[in-house]
Amino acid sequence: MKTTKIFLTGHKGFVGSAILRELKRNGYQNVVTATRNELDLTNQLKTFNFLKQKKIKKVIIASAKVGGIKANYSYPAEFIYENLAIQNNLIHGSFLNGIKDLIFLGSSCIYPKYAKQPISETSLLTSELEKTNEAYAIAKIAGVKLCEYYNKQYKTNYKCLMPCNVYGPKDNYDLESSHFLAAILKKTYIAKKRGQKKIVLWGSGSPKRELLFVDDLANACIFFLEKKTNHFLINIGSEIEHSIKQYANMIKKILKFKGNIIFDKIHPDGTPRKLLDCKLAKRYGWKNHIKLTEGLILTKNELIINFEKYE
Repeated sequence: MKTTKIFLTGHKGFVGSAILRELKRNGYQNVVTATRNELDLTNQLKTFNFLKQKKIKKVIIASAKVGGIKANYSYPAEFIYENLAIQNNLIHGSFLNGIKDLIFLGSSCIYPKYAKQPISETSLLTSELEKTNEAYAIAKIAGVKLCEYYNKQYKTNYKCLMPCNVYGPKDNYDLESSHFLAAILKKTYIAKKRGQKKIVLWGSGSPKRELLFVDDLANACIFFLEKKTNHFLINIGSEIEHSIKQYANMIKKILKFKGNIIFDKIHPDGTPRKLLDCKLAKRYGWKNHIKLTEGLILTKNELIINFEKYE
């Protein structure tokens, strides 16, 4: 039994709920959580006091304002402000309360739009970002640098994990703010259910993306929370990529949808390719376990069972 008091933020969310399950599977008995109504993480004083009063020893930051191209492009001010506020309050608050161990979850969008592939951790800040999610990326880069400089100046052990696109059960299926895979799954399932002859997806379908099952990311968080490392920034991915069009056809097959997939090229594609170099994570002994086909089926099954909730 592990009794270290860990504060997990975002435990009701897609990634956070998977981390909570993984913590319990790994024997952690003293996990502290708080809903948005119980603690506003954008409020600095309340966040600092919460960490102090609860006597937290380790922190996992899984709370963030997230979304796909449409949401990022439409609400950049909200994306940069809320993410900066949440991570700044948690990272600085952890330091003030003597918390030495922290996991900060970032995103592969922190890397340049045309970074050399596969993308290594050293690619950070080497050229311009993708414009469609620049606000979110800048906020996450600031969080990475905050951890780096606190480690340097204050000798903390704050680690930043940079996952590729994450998917799995309990994803966000709101088509106004969802990521690409959840949007494709929902649109295809609705089309099949209604007997429609086509679905329309944003962009050309040509950009390539790497996917990681959410339980694998949760496993990485616990692994690196417990692991001593000489690096603070670590990529987390599957190192396997497919085009958006290929993913759409996989989902079409899994759902047995007989209609056509139409790509609306008026809408932006985003970054043309994002494949992470995960050699560093593997060197420390971590790798993903859930294969793509297995993960897609698990995700599809959960969507169908709980579809009324996602409509």
